[in-house]
Amino acid sequence: MSIRLEAVTTAKQLNSFVLFPFRLYKANPYWVPPFKQGLLDTLSAEKNPAFAHCRARYWLAYKGETIVGRIAGIVNENYIDQWGERLGRFGWIDFIDDAEVAGALLDTVELWLRESGMSGIIGPMGFTNFDTSGTLVDGFTELSTFGATFNYPYYAPTIEAQGYVKISDWVEYQMPVAPEIPAKVERLAQIIARRFNLHLFFADKAQDLLPYAHQVFEIMNETYTDIYGFVPLSDAQIEKYTHDYFGFIRPEYVPLIVNESGDVVAFAITIPSLAKAMQRAHGRLLPFGFWHIYKAMRRPRCIDFMLTAVRPEYQNKGVNAMLMYELHKVFLSKDIQYVETNWENEDNTKIQAQWRFYERRQHKRRRVFRKDFAEGETLNVKRQA
Repeated sequence: MSIRLEAVTTAKQLNSFVLFPFRLYKANPYWVPPFKQGLLDTLSAEKNPAFAHCRARYWLAYKGETIVGRIAGIVNENYIDQWGERLGRFGWIDFIDDAEVAGALLDTVELWLRESGMSGIIGPMGFTNFDTSGTLVDGFTELSTFGATFNYPYYAPTIEAQGYVKISDWVEYQMPVAPEIPAKVERLAQIIARRFNLHLFFADKAQDLLPYAHQVFEIMNETYTDIYGFVPLSDAQIEKYTHDYFGFIRPEYVPLIVNESGDVVAFAITIPSLAKAMQRAHGRLLPFGFWHIYKAMRRPRCIDFMLTAVRPEYQNKGVNAMLMYELHKVFLSKDIQYVETNWENEDNTKIQAQWRFYERRQHKRRRVFRKDFAEGETLNVKRQA
């Protein structure tokens, strides 16, 4: 049966785009669904501030009247300006186990990016590093985390067969919470606090963190500059992510390290794992999604690291030990059993150094691919715009 590609142009098609993985992974116990409405907002030019410097198109692949794949194409002008590469992106790619379907999806995005003046393509990546990114290449029998990509084992080899090569890997660790805080961590945390006159700030309620939100993202913009593909967030994006993240924050899991002037120099944003709650909620808040999420937030056994960063002038001085020491105390008081680090670049030695005093298991790996376009090469893509 022939494959037909259709560009997403209606609200109904966009809804089908969002819902396709719900059918593809319906019987898979390791896939964690996204918030349906949240993803619809991310893909909407009217609701996502990234569209101030991004262009995007979405396609669905059909066999007959059945959807068999989806893909997004993105041009991020800020990425091009910062990294000096005219590379477009593909993202939100899902497909049945059929190389022709995957080939048609990728060929379609490649053609659009060529027409947009791009010299190559990277992906899977979203508009920002906060969007789901990477193709899972290891960890197919591990429960995914909320907000992370999950895919079947056939994805990576199928993408590679289309001429894509690895450009970067992101790894994840799972760490059991030790019954005692490592003595080295406690000692280093105390020394660093005295040496640099730093102290901890834990908010009593989530609203108390809002005055520090812009500083938190400012530190992230400074710290993540060298991470592959990262583009600093605009003020509008910072406002959006403040709203998105702080809606899930439990203040006891968000330590801030501040200096004598009251400025934030380091932070960690961790949240109770929502993976199993989102599976039970099927990606919806209503009618019972709120209840599943509420229970997950109140009595967690697993914690997800979402963001952590230290101002450049305080890096490599042991400030991370203060964050780990304070979080470890909280985890013990809350009877947290283990921690998921979420994805981090395999070359990011600074972030990985903070785990060195802890038992850990590297259990997941995701890959970002690249393909450069050959000059004069043409693609024979059959599609319905």
